[in-house]
Amino acid sequence: MLAKAAIATGDGHFRIDTIEVNPPQTDEILVEVKAAGICHTDYDSLSWQKPLVMGHEGAGIVRAVGPAVTRFRPGDAVILNWAIPCGRCFQCLEGNQHICEVNSPVTSGNRASGGHAALERTTYRGQPIERAFSLGTLSTHTVVREAAAVRLTAEMPFPSAAIVGCGVMTGYGSVVNAAKVKPGRSVVVLGSGGVGLNVIQGARIAGASMIIAVDINANRLDMARQYGATHTIQADRADTGLLQAAQQVKTLTGGRGADYAFECTAIPELGAAPLAMVRNAGMAVQVSGIEQTIAIDMNLFEWDKVYINPLYGQCRPDIDFPILQRLYETGALLLDELITRTYTLDELQTAFDDMLAGRNAKGVVVF
Repeated sequence: MLAKAAIATGDGHFRIDTIEVNPPQTDEILVEVKAAGICHTDYDSLSWQKPLVMGHEGAGIVRAVGPAVTRFRPGDAVILNWAIPCGRCFQCLEGNQHICEVNSPVTSGNRASGGHAALERTTYRGQPIERAFSLGTLSTHTVVREAAAVRLTAEMPFPSAAIVGCGVMTGYGSVVNAAKVKPGRSVVVLGSGGVGLNVIQGARIAGASMIIAVDINANRLDMARQYGATHTIQADRADTGLLQAAQQVKTLTGGRGADYAFECTAIPELGAAPLAMVRNAGMAVQVSGIEQTIAIDMNLFEWDKVYINPLYGQCRPDIDFPILQRLYETGALLLDELITRTYTLDELQTAFDDMLAGRNAKGVVVF
């Protein structure tokens, strides 16, 4: 069948064109994508020096299944998950499904396809083409492994469901799964973009008594309050390493520093900033995926501070996605409100422009 898709050309650009999607085989399912979230990783994929079908956040409807599929049937609504567990490797057996040694596109070093070698399911101009993170959700249809999908059971619009599969899970999971924030504790969140807002509401759901949002953008701080921030600090662009903001955090926390601090800016120069925000024996969490080399003043570790760098909120899709759906149904998890604007696929460049300008909490392409 033919599908319309956004295709990264490998040289910093993309085009909207037609691809061919072949029927699912073995443990694969064909999904009609109804909505696809837009995030910075999608923009980054333009420069991965290979052609690929873009997109890694998505939700839609199963239209066909392979002969080995047992969990889904045509007509099922699903949320897609890019950290696809194999269930058999060392890390999966250890409970670390998000860093599967076989399928993870991050730990395997190939963010385009991870461990999925069935390139022939998608072709472009007669040649096989990879799908970003084995999903390629910026496409009207995609073929993915059964393990890449979780059933959507909540009464949830597809745009809201689509964003669960990356930014929401990363933010919420970093708080609940990775840091294990305790009720009554204090939390600082550096950056109030899409991921930061989900860290904030994750901290609220976890029962944090003080949630301090730090950002240079006043509008984003207004959004932070809506999602659960109890205090806000508008940082100065000239505040190197946010050390001045750290002093304000210490003042708010009685001179000690926060119990937890989460970095959600993706700015390498701020990679060490959460260490300056936390008390002795506090925890700093690097959420945004900084991968550049950075210099850290080891004095920031004094004393007994812990710095962790979790991937994808340590996602266990079959456990965490149902929890997120239940939190949405109770009103505790705000998803509809996160979506500032929706776009057609032909408006993808506008969606990128709005994201890079900081206009959106979250933008979503709707098919």
